[in-house]
Amino acid sequence: MSDSLVLRTATAIDAPALAATIAAAFEQYRGKLVPESGAFAETVDDIARELATGTAAIIAQRDGAIVGCVMIRPYEGDLYFGRLSVLPSARGQGLAARLIRAVEDEARARHLPGVRLGVRIALTANQRLFHSLGYREVSREAHPGFDHPTSINMRKPLV
Repeated sequence: MSDSLVLRTATAIDAPALAATIAAAFEQYRGKLVPESGAFAETVDDIARELATGTAAIIAQRDGAIVGCVMIRPYEGDLYFGRLSVLPSARGQGLAARLIRAVEDEARARHLPGVRLGVRIALTANQRLFHSLGYREVSREAHPGFDHPTSINMRKPLV
């Protein structure tokens, strides 16, 4: 298969497709995370509002169809990414790593010193991916209502 992957910045008109892609990608975590992922409660309107107020998104398209995305926003002087999403049918092809590299390229274009993310403690495979790409733990935090850490904050300096 030829690689016809195109990465592009999302626009407001992409909000429904972003919501659908995130929901489909996160479905594998339903009932497995405590607390449940906030991705399950996000609506098209929520995503459209985020896109209108400083959050951006990078979309991955193959042959015109969206196969992945990632949301990005400035955070504490760095670029933060979240909701890294790859459709189940597009997994195993290095797409998550390509989206993360696109985030890093965007951070460099903005002259930011690093990239940050948060990952659930329970998602060890995701932690391994981020670690393999140069991200290191900087702190742990608890979701509201929890007395123990539920997520890991990671950062990669860009030099």
